Amino acid sequence: MTAADTYRAACWWRDETLLHDLRRWAREQPDKPALVCYRGDAHESVSYAELARRVDRLAVGLLRLGVRRGDVVTLQLPNSWELVALCLAAARVGAVAGPVVPVMRRREVEFMTRLTASPVYIGAAEVRGFSYAEMSAEIAAAVPTLRHRVLLGAGAGDLDGGALDFVTDLYGPEPDPELLASLDAIEAGPDDAAQLMFTSGTTGEPKGVVHSHNTLYSMNRAQADVLGLTGSEVTAMGSPTTHQAGFTWNFVMPLLLGATAVQVDRWDARRMLRVLEERRVTFFMGAPTFLSDLMDAQRETPHDLSALRSFATGSAPIAPALVEAAREVLGCRLYALWGMTENGCVTVTRPEQPPMRAAESDGTAVPGMEVRIVGEDGVAVEPGSSGLLQVRGSAQCVGYFRRQEVYDACVTADGWFDTGDLARDDGHGGIRITGRVKDVIMRGAENLPVLEIEAALLRHPTVKDVAVVGYPDARLGERACAFLVTQGTAPDLEGVRTHLAGLGMARTYWPERLEVVPALPRTPSGKIQKFALRDRLRAQEGRMAS
Repeated sequence: MTAADTYRAACWWRDETLLHDLRRWAREQPDKPALVCYRGDAHESVSYAELARRVDRLAVGLLRLGVRRGDVVTLQLPNSWELVALCLAAARVGAVAGPVVPVMRRREVEFMTRLTASPVYIGAAEVRGFSYAEMSAEIAAAVPTLRHRVLLGAGAGDLDGGALDFVTDLYGPEPDPELLASLDAIEAGPDDAAQLMFTSGTTGEPKGVVHSHNTLYSMNRAQADVLGLTGSEVTAMGSPTTHQAGFTWNFVMPLLLGATAVQVDRWDARRMLRVLEERRVTFFMGAPTFLSDLMDAQRETPHDLSALRSFATGSAPIAPALVEAAREVLGCRLYALWGMTENGCVTVTRPEQPPMRAAESDGTAVPGMEVRIVGEDGVAVEPGSSGLLQVRGSAQCVGYFRRQEVYDACVTADGWFDTGDLARDDGHGGIRITGRVKDVIMRGAENLPVLEIEAALLRHPTVKDVAVVGYPDARLGERACAFLVTQGTAPDLEGVRTHLAGLGMARTYWPERLEVVPALPRTPSGKIQKFALRDRLRAQEGRMAS
């Protein structure tokens, strides 16, 4: 029996796609809001029946542009109904949605469109003073396959150079019934590619992660089942829907459940509080930085958040104070999770576990997924020891687009995917992430457990955010610098060391340098950009040397 057979037998894969879910809810609850989209000061509610109609109109529009089965449709849009509908419309014509986070610029987007041979780029004409119209024109001139650029919110001047208008050239009039009927024969199947999403590429060229409708179904069903989420949920996110976290938790998962997803075009904690209150949001997912922002805003101007029950977070250690404050300030239960673009949410803490587990663990494996911690020899490490985190299961991606040899090098003969993360057993059958293989600080012969140090520093009463990075040292190779964001009086280096000593942390793990900063540089999903902190240290060393 193949792995696919096993997943189908266990009902983690199925013979339907996301389009079947959309049509099911359009029949059974046509007037229920599928999406509530906030754009600037305005918002729009889109029912399931209306979303299905818009998807069909856009699918016919993609056909008119020459999009065919297997093509990658590049989508660089803010959170909106247009983004969600286009992802589904791509599947309707057998194509693949290629979401690109809005912060990406010409270098990255040109690489992505060239690699995928994407025939269509669809983006906003301008966002926050940046012209995607100009950028996409430069990319189209460099990438021969990019035949069409479609701009949302374009004025007449933005359409110079051959760009098309979203409303008139893509969304268009009601589709011809015969053309609409022809879509049934070409739309994607459950094992066809549904999504091509690029990793950040901070350690090299970005990799295009390919997910099928079935792998997306598995990861989203599993996370909903574990947290007990149902069709009554109203979900919201701090991340872009073009990032895997936003794509899964606030698009695919609510679609599977028949729930309502609130899409907000940009992050603003004060506005988000108003949205949470107005829409009676029950579930929120976001990195700890979004959680901290919301709590600060709620303390400043309280809102009625009585509907909010659950907040799932990952990508960084969670301070115990955050777990307690989430309940006290936001009134919700906090859950910790771990996952990747390649496999979604793989581990998560559980409702039946003590709430403080979120500060101590990154969770246990969701149904359909397995995890193991091994040494370089592939043998399981001793309990409590750190090792390589490997995963396998029904939510694992099907590969890297046109870089299959890179993907194959990450997978063992028996199907275990090497995540590049280091972890240990949390003592409760779950995992605790201790660092990245490529984010290791080697001080002399010591391999410092970076995330363990960061988690300990977060226990300091004035530390709000933290990142520990290495910097060069002539004798030891590297030393450790702790970047802190604090509230109140910041500790000095001696105070930090006293704090770590009080927690029983070995002296060899204490940082030798301390930098207090107003904020840490982050990706749109909330992950800390440690390369920027290392660059800052190198620049400081350069100024001192001169």
